[in-house]
Amino acid sequence: MSLCLHDHHEGLHPVHSANDVLSRLDDIEQFCQQQGLRFTALRKQVLQMILRADGPIGAYDLLAGLDTNGSRRAAPPTVYRSLDFLLEQGFIHRLSSINAYIPCCHPREGHQAAFLICQNCQQVQETSAASLIQALADLAAAGDFVPKQTSIEISGLCGRCRNEQ
Repeated sequence: MSLCLHDHHEGLHPVHSANDVLSRLDDIEQFCQQQGLRFTALRKQVLQMILRADGPIGAYDLLAGLDTNGSRRAAPPTVYRSLDFLLEQGFIHRLSSINAYIPCCHPREGHQAAFLICQNCQQVQETSAASLIQALADLAAAGDFVPKQTSIEISGLCGRCRNEQ
């Protein structure tokens, strides 16, 4: 599945880009069909909102923006179940430090990333950071520790915001 146009090596890249949202949704829908996964209308709508957001988006912002076609409003657990599915499949990332979600433009099994988060404009840049992840895995192994999840988030100011100050 190819969802973005940039290289996935150690370089940084923005997570919100001008990539075609509809083609990304189609790619993910095809992937789910091939894998026998249920890509429900709600899951698709939540993912579409994350893909179209200008920056990281929180669960309650997603809940407020859901189109329920006149039926009763979706409950928070419904949105969280959709987010859990999207996270498990690697279609999105959760930024713990700001409790928000961003798209992953290269979903693949075992993908772990590091994020640079601007505290001013909320711009997020992602890198695969394979060498950093490996160094952390080596450290954990030396301590006879088995990590279940690794999240690397670095908060600061992006170049644009730093130059504006």
